[in-house]
Amino acid sequence: MNEDRARHRRVLMASFVGTGIEFYDFYIYATAASLVFGQIFFPKGDPGVQQMAAFATLAVAFFARPVGAAVFGHYGDRIGRKATLVASLLTMGISTTLVAFLPTYAMAGWVAPLALCVLRFGQGFGLGGEWGGAALLAVENAPKGWRARFGAAPQMGAPAGFIAANGLFLLLGMTMSAQEFADWGWRIPFILSAALVLVGLWVRLKLTETPEFEAALAQAPPPKVPLGEVLSRHGGVLLGGTIGAVCCFATYYIATAFLLGWGTKSLGYSMQDFLGVQLLAILFMAAGIYLAAWLADARFDPRRVLAGGCVLVAASGFAMAPLMAAGLIGVFAFLSLLLFAMGFVYGPLSAWLTDLFPPRVRYTGTSMTFNVAGVIGGGMTPVIAQAMALKGGLAPVGYYLSAAALLSLAALLALRGRSEAA
Repeated sequence: MNEDRARHRRVLMASFVGTGIEFYDFYIYATAASLVFGQIFFPKGDPGVQQMAAFATLAVAFFARPVGAAVFGHYGDRIGRKATLVASLLTMGISTTLVAFLPTYAMAGWVAPLALCVLRFGQGFGLGGEWGGAALLAVENAPKGWRARFGAAPQMGAPAGFIAANGLFLLLGMTMSAQEFADWGWRIPFILSAALVLVGLWVRLKLTETPEFEAALAQAPPPKVPLGEVLSRHGGVLLGGTIGAVCCFATYYIATAFLLGWGTKSLGYSMQDFLGVQLLAILFMAAGIYLAAWLADARFDPRRVLAGGCVLVAASGFAMAPLMAAGLIGVFAFLSLLLFAMGFVYGPLSAWLTDLFPPRVRYTGTSMTFNVAGVIGGGMTPVIAQAMALKGGLAPVGYYLSAAALLSLAALLALRGRSEAA
């Protein structure tokens, strides 16, 4: 019993810490893109257009994520979860650290944004194999009746990574001038990524394989081409799971990347004030994740809790324009509401997506659904939202968010998990 508890603690820690580091890497890029990348890596011009160009580089990683999901999923289903998770962490960590050493547009012209996009692709490629593996690591080690709560461990890495990333940017903004931050201060979070990756590697190298993966190997040899098996035998589930996960990405990147850029550049809030509000509001997301996971285990099931979260997000979209215009208190109220709802469309996602696929192709299936959903729901969302806001203000952005939530709701209502159907 003590041995099982120790193993569970190691699994939850590895899942949480590794994913937290990966999301830290991803978020420092999103935050820097919202604040300074437009003016640093692109030609001088209209600030709104520069911001759209910076947000466009965000999309590069989302298109890289399905590629990473296919590659890392292939090896995760064939050779195991542990080695694949170590490789994904290294890939993303190296890509993130190298961003700190890039030249600006003034130094190198178009070489600068091109190099930025290459490293952003590396970030996305690494994260494409990270989330699915971390989710499987937690869920496949969970005791009976605890799958959603164990699956919440990698989900908690999202708010933890966000707090670490934006907390650091807030500290930098408070201790240096705007010019110093634009000249060199933004590079510090990327350099620190190298130390965090070493911590993550130390934690993950202590892991063993999950019982469900070992049982699948004992029953039959691993598939030669896991992606081919997913597409040929589980295509409908792949499509439904992908659409069902779209809402969480649209919600998150509107609440964080887009609104940070719009709030500081168009609504006139200071960087420090807006980051401070976001850091407080992200705590509501963490609370939502845990509450949703508990409800998914103890009262309902992951699919029903996710559906309820979609309803909350859809309703929140209509509150965006009036609350964002009501000063910092209104901004805090809206972000807290939206990120709490985000916890409900994100917290039980690990358990739900894992449940959709059999263990032999689960790494590939789970990773592909999550990361293709990222392309649809998150890849171009900041760019689309920026373009919509420039034309019609925040009200159309709110409607866009509500539409994404209703799309995911339709998929969730149509698709039942394997254990739920049994």
